[in-house]
Amino acid sequence: MISEILAEMTIRVGVIGAAGRMGATVCAAVVADKNLELVAAVDTASVGSVVNGITVSSELRALADAKVEVAVDFTVAAASRINLSWLAMHNIHAVVGTTGFTDQDIEDFKKLFSSSNCIVAPNFAIGAVLMMRFAEIAAPFFETAEIIEIHHDGKADSPSGTAISTAKRMAAASNTWAKDPTKHEAIAGARGAKGSGDIPIHAVRMRGVVANQEVVLGTQGQTLTIRHDTIDRASFMPGVVLACKKIAEHKGFTLGLDKFLGI
Repeated sequence: MISEILAEMTIRVGVIGAAGRMGATVCAAVVADKNLELVAAVDTASVGSVVNGITVSSELRALADAKVEVAVDFTVAAASRINLSWLAMHNIHAVVGTTGFTDQDIEDFKKLFSSSNCIVAPNFAIGAVLMMRFAEIAAPFFETAEIIEIHHDGKADSPSGTAISTAKRMAAASNTWAKDPTKHEAIAGARGAKGSGDIPIHAVRMRGVVANQEVVLGTQGQTLTIRHDTIDRASFMPGVVLACKKIAEHKGFTLGLDKFLGI
């Protein structure tokens, strides 16, 4: 009987950045799920517009007024820092797809969320989460690696949070990377930025794409390429919906979707 009651319960969701491309996609995904209810939308750039039947507000207060249980934030780092502080203060769970956070930001979020919970995920596409895990598993068996991430030309930060996270995980899995043999760059930056473990990261910003990442690993006589392609923003929605449903079970702060997937 208890399980039947829980199955019928709905989670009240608010979306911050609701009128943006990702925010609008999140709103539609929430509305489409029988266990989630869209009750608030916030976006300072589109105040008064209507998204999936909800009038967009400029004030975070709209989330509290609507008794939001989980807020989804797909904005930019500067705005999200303020948003997360407010959500923690008002005991609202946070599901965050914003990237560009610093290590200090992450430490601050860990301290903020004690009464409610927060997940910050560099990527909510389940295929991308698996790609990072596969790269982490492969790292100890190779001596060289490079990461190429390709995003749409509207992405403000580089390299992507996914690329940074991938390099960190690979570097934690292996510390035997070969040194870069490059002695001279005819054009500065030609070898890309250096992520954790000095793994080169190359960031591409291009019209016509959404989000792609390729990890190329090499050792004697062989290479391994692990690639994930996002064809549509809808690819992120199963992960976002899952996070909204499970955030109450994961106390405090969580970085990455892995624990929610059980991997």
